[in-house]
Amino acid sequence: MSGHERICHASFLRPCRHLGDFEVARRQFIGAGFALAISASPGRAEKRVADSEQKGVITPERFGAKGDGVTNDTAAFADMTNFVNRRGGGVVALRQTTYIVGTQGSAPSYADASIMDFKGCGKGLTILGNGARLRCTSGLRYGTFDKSTGQPTNHPQPYYNLDEVVFPYYAMIIVENCDGPVEIRDLELDGNLSELIIGGPYGDTGWQIPAIGLFLLNNTGSEQVSRVHTHHHAQDGIIMNGVESREAGTVLTEVVSEFNGRQGCSLIGGSNYTFTNCKFNHSGKAGLASAPGAGIDIEAEAGPIRNLAFSRCVFSNNYGVGMLADSGDTEGADFTDCWFVGTTCWSAWPRKPRFRFDHCEFVGSIVNTLGDPDPDRAAQFHDCVFSDDPALSPTGEVYTISPIADLYNHNNVLLNRCLVKLIANGVLPWSVNAIYQDCTMSQVTTKQAYPRGTYIGVNRIDGNVDLYSSKILGDLYLNGRLLPRTG
Repeated sequence: MSGHERICHASFLRPCRHLGDFEVARRQFIGAGFALAISASPGRAEKRVADSEQKGVITPERFGAKGDGVTNDTAAFADMTNFVNRRGGGVVALRQTTYIVGTQGSAPSYADASIMDFKGCGKGLTILGNGARLRCTSGLRYGTFDKSTGQPTNHPQPYYNLDEVVFPYYAMIIVENCDGPVEIRDLELDGNLSELIIGGPYGDTGWQIPAIGLFLLNNTGSEQVSRVHTHHHAQDGIIMNGVESREAGTVLTEVVSEFNGRQGCSLIGGSNYTFTNCKFNHSGKAGLASAPGAGIDIEAEAGPIRNLAFSRCVFSNNYGVGMLADSGDTEGADFTDCWFVGTTCWSAWPRKPRFRFDHCEFVGSIVNTLGDPDPDRAAQFHDCVFSDDPALSPTGEVYTISPIADLYNHNNVLLNRCLVKLIANGVLPWSVNAIYQDCTMSQVTTKQAYPRGTYIGVNRIDGNVDLYSSKILGDLYLNGRLLPRTG
């Protein structure tokens, strides 16, 4: 299926809408150099590839790839991929070098070419990156263009004329409909966004056009992605659409997806996803931005999403929301020791049932937490920290255009043992029916806050607040004074 056929037929690519020890550990994690995680000495990497070839492992060099950072190796990678597909899978080994990929035909088609499109690998697929980098060739077009002249067009949106759409590649790596286990590791996928020729927008808003780093689609076997750096793609760093009923799971470890035009990661269907030590940062911050511009967008467009777990992950400085979960049939996500930073938009938007946050830190406002008559379905925050401290932002910006937590009239949203410490312009949570248990909250601004709800355990608030209609069922200290209980 060609790239343009995929746009026509894949509904999942429709346009989207739009401190203590913990602090020390977080700073160490943020400051860790990603290059160290995937690099190895060139000599050792070359020897591993040579040894692998003798053992039947497949390399792009066998199909003519140069890997010299100059020659375009797209055709070699495509030939290698076809060979792997015919065998039903295999082990692919790359060198610690730069492979130039991505091509376009001449006018009037400007057709893109497949790079690595693995399909139906029943025997399993392993890609050993060995620190390799795939980099998109400079000077390719992305957007809408007059194909007779090659000049960019610019139409009012929404605009859906596929005849003008041009892109350099659909995805650098596609793995689809594989029953065997899939493993991808130690690899850099560089979309080279700054060197693309940008045309007009397409879709309802922005550039809803493929140019993806890694695309995992409808695989029923296990998926493991580790130490992959996917960045500066015109659309998404990663898109994943799994099979809801599968027993296997997807594990992403030390994956960094940053500076992509639309999303760090789009999760559009499937179940059993685990993310550990991953970063989804700076979406829309490299010269091209399309909505929703999230760090990760959990949007069940292709099918239901279930059973998500995030541990020690970062969602920082994105054009849109750091973590967005708003539409489709999604339920059940656990975030542990994660860090959310909103600089130009909300840090988190968890409007789906059974989202849990444990020992997480939010810098900048959160919004649209799901409330529900059933407390187990409502959003819960345990031992979390909410801050507006500019020193915790990579840019010094903190998004506090709304209260630090806009909980609205959302029933049973729980803040348990949470610290809300606002030292700049942030305002304490706005709520009506939230539950506050053993929380400490303070603000320095004189603006009035409305953290109304039910107070249980021992809570302390410092600041200008209105608690009208709140239920005080435990000890609540307001500016040092113990308030009487209401029941």
